[in-house]
Amino acid sequence: QNGVMSGLMQMLLLKVSAHITEQLGMAPGGEFREAFKEASKVPFCKFHLGDRPIPVTFKRAIAALSFWQKVKLAWGLCFLSDPISKDDVEKCKQKDLLEQMMAEMIGEFPDLHRTIVSERDIYLTYMLKQAAKQIELPRASENEPRKYIPSVVVGVVGMGHVPGIEKNWNSDLKIQEIMSVPPPSASSKIFKFVLKATFFGLLGYGCYRIGHRTVQFVLSMPATQSYLQRLTEVPQ
Repeated sequence: QNGVMSGLMQMLLLKVSAHITEQLGMAPGGEFREAFKEASKVPFCKFHLGDRPIPVTFKRAIAALSFWQKVKLAWGLCFLSDPISKDDVEKCKQKDLLEQMMAEMIGEFPDLHRTIVSERDIYLTYMLKQAAKQIELPRASENEPRKYIPSVVVGVVGMGHVPGIEKNWNSDLKIQEIMSVPPPSASSKIFKFVLKATFFGLLGYGCYRIGHRTVQFVLSMPATQSYLQRLTEVPQ
């Protein structure tokens, strides 16, 4: 539905999620499920999913990577088997270590970090600021002055997004650009065409070879030869 590359990437990330769940005994994203549970207990509380839609993030991330970067990332995700302990998770809560991990990601996949982390920092900040706008109280008449009350907002985000949200909070943010999906490049179109042509070419050749051998096998059978011989002996 979202494209082959995007679908494959989602499958690989689901594999990573399953690996983390198996290692820790709990699934990633538990803080968001807990937020939803707590919000349901508060009267008049509105629960809002404020992250950028996953298809947009994946398509922008995939479009930002070169072919070899995609191969390298897919290879790393396919063979992810490093053990993860609860102590490792606690260590990630240390700001210095978290910043070090982010720096390693930037060094290895700078475009991936930009689309998956930095752009989502901007989107999350924008959505939080929208939610934090003052609420206008209803007026008895148009002549009555407008009155506002402050909003009460609790934002639940991943730790890696906190520095970016703090950095972008006082900026004038526009999200139109980071919501668009760039069209595929010429090299990407050529690669897809070559890949499809190769696949269907090999499929056609395979069908031809199988059909050719099947016909030869059927013709070599004694019953078939006897039947053909009888046909040739039938008078015209």
